[in-house]
Amino acid sequence: MWRVFFCILGRDLRLALRRRTDLLTTLFFFVIVVSLFPLGVGAERQTLRILGPGVVWVAALLASMLALERLFAADHEDGTLEQLMLTPQPLPILVLAKVAAHWLLTGLPLVMVAPLIALQYHLPEASRIAMMLSLLVGTPILSLIGAIGAALTLGLRGGGILLSLLILPLYIPVLVYGAGAVTVSAIDGADALPYFSLLGALLLLALIFSPLAAAAALRISLE
Repeated sequence: MWRVFFCILGRDLRLALRRRTDLLTTLFFFVIVVSLFPLGVGAERQTLRILGPGVVWVAALLASMLALERLFAADHEDGTLEQLMLTPQPLPILVLAKVAAHWLLTGLPLVMVAPLIALQYHLPEASRIAMMLSLLVGTPILSLIGAIGAALTLGLRGGGILLSLLILPLYIPVLVYGAGAVTVSAIDGADALPYFSLLGALLLLALIFSPLAAAAALRISLE
């Protein structure tokens, strides 16, 4: 079962590397949005420290959504998805492999560039580490929740707009706790462990239930 998981994961990564423009779009969108914001609000250090965590997390959320519509679309168009559903392996494991590939291609680059982005907002070292850790825990949740919406809107005309309407309300807790962890460490200097604990709990719940829900949604969409 896990051999199939890594086979699907490697396949999706290889296919994405052949379309590097799609791969870089998410990262460039994130960097541009976060970099333009200080130009609009000014260079006051305290203002940037207050607004920075929220801006970074909103940009990460929107950047993650850019590639969600393509999560299952390509496999649906060429018939690969139907073949995957006929395999004896559990469909939630196959869905989890595709979500893992999506996160490695869209979420992990945001985590790696986050410390550099934090320098634009004059965040202290502890806050830069907190930002990186919050994105490391939070962005997989975005991919897991987004997979449910991508499966539900698979093959629908205008599915991208409907996808956004479906998953944005579910993203709010992740946004609040992720940005809150950085804000607490940047402004108050307090312990951000409660925020990380809540993010960890959300990640655990998403890992358990999101592949099951996405697999059920795929079956509904393909019937």
